[in-house]
Amino acid sequence: MNVSAGGRPARASRRTARRTATLLCAMAALTAALVPAAALPASARTGAASAAPTLDPQDPVVVVDCSSQAQVRPAEYLLACGDGNNRLVGLRWNSWGPGSATATGTDMVNDCRPYCAAGRFRAYPVTVTLSRPQAWPDHPDLRQFTTIRLVYTDTAPEPVAKDVTYKLVY
Repeated sequence: MNVSAGGRPARASRRTARRTATLLCAMAALTAALVPAAALPASARTGAASAAPTLDPQDPVVVVDCSSQAQVRPAEYLLACGDGNNRLVGLRWNSWGPGSATATGTDMVNDCRPYCAAGRFRAYPVTVTLSRPQAWPDHPDLRQFTTIRLVYTDTAPEPVAKDVTYKLVY
């Protein structure tokens, strides 16, 4: 029998069983939340955590980020991979096609005054165009955009021109 005088072992046993059941449910929920993300191949992950479009098998053109991850219509894109002092944020994609992609957003640039660690991030409205897709050597089934053009719609961060094009190297 599970009950001694006063019934304490039975209550302790039920309390332990409830704790164990709660812990197991929490672990199952955590596992279920993590497995779908881990199960995706790296080439199919997107930069936006929310309802981001998946790769279109008919036209798999991506932009590759600093971590060599393929992204489609990312909400953010880090331009300064080494120090994080330049990031595109709030990207709203007007188009994403086989030859180019266009978005509007904000370029957040550290002014590095008096030096970068003490600098302030300043916002610059920008139009972004990705172009020149080429085969992605790491993933032959995908093509990656290799050029990014930034057109600042107001002022540009000094000493950058209002219209500048960079080669994407990742």
